[in-house]
Amino acid sequence: MLKPAGRTRLSFIKPLEPVQVETPPVSDDWLHEIKYDGFRTQLILDWAGARALSRNGHDWSARYWPVVAAAEKLPAESFILDGEMIAPEPDGTPNFQAMHSRMTWNAELLAFVAFDILHLDGQDLRSVPLIERKAKLWNLVKPAKQIIQYSDHVGGGGAAFFGAVENMGLEGMVSKRRESLYRSGRVESWVKTKCWDVGDFELLGIKREPGKPVAAIVARGGRYAGTAAVTLPSGLRERLWQRVQEGRASKPAQRVPSAFADDVEWVKPGITGRVKFLRGEHTLRHATLQDFWEE
Repeated sequence: MLKPAGRTRLSFIKPLEPVQVETPPVSDDWLHEIKYDGFRTQLILDWAGARALSRNGHDWSARYWPVVAAAEKLPAESFILDGEMIAPEPDGTPNFQAMHSRMTWNAELLAFVAFDILHLDGQDLRSVPLIERKAKLWNLVKPAKQIIQYSDHVGGGGAAFFGAVENMGLEGMVSKRRESLYRSGRVESWVKTKCWDVGDFELLGIKREPGKPVAAIVARGGRYAGTAAVTLPSGLRERLWQRVQEGRASKPAQRVPSAFADDVEWVKPGITGRVKFLRGEHTLRHATLQDFWEE
């Protein structure tokens, strides 16, 4: 397609990033949505067609070609949608582990969940209140049940919504002020509350750094999983130090990142740790070691 004289393509907009909080807001001026486990994506349509850009503005249209094709069929001349590209299971639950294989082999099994609209038919909507932007978004993508979906929300009742998200085994939730404007970067008018999980991991070693909490390096299913801060009571902590001294190893039992080459006390297999960690992360984040035992 030839470029019309004097016209430029719509540009990528740096995404708004929610602030992480421990508990969700409960007042009625907040809307709550599911936090989808996938890749943040900006879907843009202009005179030259549709394209899908990553959270950093890289063009991933070839990987998401069925979604891009569907975007070109929506009833608008131009738009910028903010959302999440997911690999949904039959019940709609996102499966992050399936993302890469579907992007490579089965892109038609991906879906784009739209949760905001920043531009529509020549109008910049970033200064329009969120609740009005979502109404425009719904009118654009309805019925929004297939490859391009709409992120439903509820008003108020943040604690109850979080309980439902947690019981469903989902990653967490995002809460947004009803009247909030869209501003790039980290903004406190959007907050995310993530669910916690507890699981058992193999202890590979202990890393000590001056001025930082002691970290347990752990693995799961035979693969490095991340680190967890050692927050054990003093008696249990002393027993862990003794066990580490008694079971020292010259190298880790599993392959670990090269950053752990120094200042690590590796241990022989046989110690299992109970770790609390944020659900939905692909390596442990904000994790703590809460207990341990020997096999």
